[in-house]
Amino acid sequence: MTKISNAKIAILATDGFEKSELFEPRKQLLDAGAEVTIVSLESGSIKSWDEKDWGESIAVDMVLDKASEDDFDALVLPGGQINPDLLRVETKATDFVKAFFDAGKPIAAICHAPWLLIEADLVQGRKVTGYKSIKTDLINAGARYEDSEVVVDNGLITSRNPGDLDAFCAKIIEEVREGLHKRTQKAA
Repeated sequence: MTKISNAKIAILATDGFEKSELFEPRKQLLDAGAEVTIVSLESGSIKSWDEKDWGESIAVDMVLDKASEDDFDALVLPGGQINPDLLRVETKATDFVKAFFDAGKPIAAICHAPWLLIEADLVQGRKVTGYKSIKTDLINAGARYEDSEVVVDNGLITSRNPGDLDAFCAKIIEEVREGLHKRTQKAA
């Protein structure tokens, strides 16, 4: 069991993240007492996408090259179309995601962020959800797609869109409190 007030949570993102899908989990996790670190490909700041145009930026706390799964209790992956598409082609990003999975730590992905889970080869045989436009991508990668506001499969937390954020954030907190999850690479 991990107390949320003692938890260290990484949020992996780059330019083009869906504004609400980073800012709201960050706010709810901070409000619960967790320490939240924004991890990105480069130092400086990253810019959100907010509905139909660029939105608010946020400072990067740690460059991915310096980040280690060992330093965190859980990983949050915000969506948007641009952000996960840019991250999924970066081996160091997919390796970072896979390291959390292999360690049994909670991973939370919303909207298009399950693309990173696909690229890291983590969805086969697992119950997941995501934005409706990536449903076929998830199914083709072997996932058991479920159209629900939040789906949890052994510490792997997925949600569809910003309308699901409260349920998504509540499940992140719950799964962090549960601690490590014993997993196998491929689900049955």
